[in-house]
Amino acid sequence: MRTAFLSALAALLLPFPAFAADPQIIGEKNGKDVVTVRVGDASTSKQSLPFFPGISNKNAGAKNLSLLKVVIPPGASAQAHVHKGYESAIYLLQGTVETKYGEHLEKSVVNVAGDFIYIPADVPHQPTNLSKTEPAIGIVARNDGDEQEHVILLPKK
Repeated sequence: MRTAFLSALAALLLPFPAFAADPQIIGEKNGKDVVTVRVGDASTSKQSLPFFPGISNKNAGAKNLSLLKVVIPPGASAQAHVHKGYESAIYLLQGTVETKYGEHLEKSVVNVAGDFIYIPADVPHQPTNLSKTEPAIGIVARNDGDEQEHVILLPKK
């Protein structure tokens, strides 16, 4: 009975690895060394989602790209936003996500685990996890070394 409880608890915590609170940086951010980032606890993005900042200017000294893991909790949505001047690419590792997009979020696409997703610069969008029980998890790459600096939130409706 206790083993089943611990297994269930571990499954719930799986997307949130138990590392140190701050990321561990291995290597020098001098533009000459390979840098490894071991993520710590989740931060909260401007879009109100848990994310694990990996490669960025701050963590690795990257000038023109960022790479991070984002988690959309069950039934949750990001706040509608744009990435001002920067493109995004996402690999959906787990879950089913509906992304509303367009000037008035009038368009929609549903993506499933295994999909590669491209979001052009300056396109308003708002992803929503369609599952009420499982988190959606994605790996996000952007041609911006400051992963949150150019996120512009749209007014809530």
